[in-house]
Amino acid sequence: MENNFAKHTHHHNGKVAYLESAARRAEFSPAQLLDRMPLRKTDNVLDFGAGTGYFTLPLAKKLEGTVYALDIDGAMLEMIRTKAEEQQIPNIQLIQGESNRIPLPNASIDHIVASLVLHEIHPLEETLQQFRNVLKIGGSLVCLELEPKRAANEKAPRITYAELERKLEGSGMRIIKKQFLTDDLYLMIAENQ
Repeated sequence: MENNFAKHTHHHNGKVAYLESAARRAEFSPAQLLDRMPLRKTDNVLDFGAGTGYFTLPLAKKLEGTVYALDIDGAMLEMIRTKAEEQQIPNIQLIQGESNRIPLPNASIDHIVASLVLHEIHPLEETLQQFRNVLKIGGSLVCLELEPKRAANEKAPRITYAELERKLEGSGMRIIKKQFLTDDLYLMIAENQ
């Protein structure tokens, strides 16, 4: 059992190092995102692809509503659980799940945060429909993604600003904010109608 855990932990070291890095926080901090979101104290938020809780924990500290941390990776969710217990944050609910079926009631979520995860989902349209199902009318989907680099050797999967805009509008959502935050990091907020 210990060997499996050690192997699993080693596998996550690179991802965790990036997700928790000071460079990432300097580039775009959770506070900067929260300032751009139309949050009310009682809102319920889904952090889709929550990872290590980079946005989950600050959201839960700011809100009285529930912050649902959904991730496919149970080890990431355990990191969030540990941090929430250490920081005595009671309003986080962990959900291990997939993008094709979000186990939340329809119209139960005020906002969804999807940071650096949508480019990994194919077909994205099914997940956008899941988002629309769980979002309240007027609720928002907050997307952070990286614009693909033009270098021929760029192998990382990415979704362009224009493609994400097209897919969001095609899903029936209305884009209410879009901007580049750095040379390649962009923010897009869509409202459920």
